[in-house]
Amino acid sequence: MHHLINKQNDEWQLVSQEDSEQQKIEWQDAESWQPGQALRLPVDAELDPQWGQASVIGIDFPALTDGRGLSLAVLLRTRLNYSGDLRGLGAVHEDILHFMVRCGFSSFELPESRDPNVALNCIAPHKQYYQSSVVDPLNHFDRV
Repeated sequence: MHHLINKQNDEWQLVSQEDSEQQKIEWQDAESWQPGQALRLPVDAELDPQWGQASVIGIDFPALTDGRGLSLAVLLRTRLNYSGDLRGLGAVHEDILHFMVRCGFSSFELPESRDPNVALNCIAPHKQYYQSSVVDPLNHFDRV
């Protein structure tokens, strides 16, 4: 069983196992997906404009070292203007959670082997960033 982490009321929280079971999602791959359903994408998926109509999009990371899912998240947020829940799935590791947040992820399914409390502490280690991101499109110098 995985640990579900999402943002509620501007705070990152661990969803209880009971609530996680109640919110269980039936993922569809791109070939069988219909608008309004939950869509699960591999990291090498090519954008489809219809995906903006998904109820939730999960990007399945095959390994910690595969950053293509981060790029896909940015494309979904910027090119498709996807504003729904964007969830990290698969080999999600606490070391990259803050990068995932800056790329537009709004929830994570952390593998059972990972410590969710460590993950919560790693999500937002910094208060300010110099670079722009999906979350904050202005860089530091344009904000001041």
